[in-house]
Amino acid sequence: MKTTGIILLVSGLLLTIFTSFSFFTKEKVVDLGPLEITKDKPHSFNWSPIVGIAVMGIGGVMIWQSGKK
Repeated sequence: MKTTGIILLVSGLLLTIFTSFSFFTKEKVVDLGPLEITKDKPHSFNWSPIVGIAVMGIGGVMIWQSGKK
């Protein structure tokens, strides 16, 4: 349980620091036989830093509870 708490704590810290994730997909614009034109289309996935703080809190509680045996 302590290991899971540490993993959640580190994950929450990363979620708080990095609040978005961006990636690109290729989209066909023109397809004329051997001629093919593509375009990179950006996508982003954003979350609130509060999510990271909540995950850190859960990880901290798990670490704290594992020490109270």
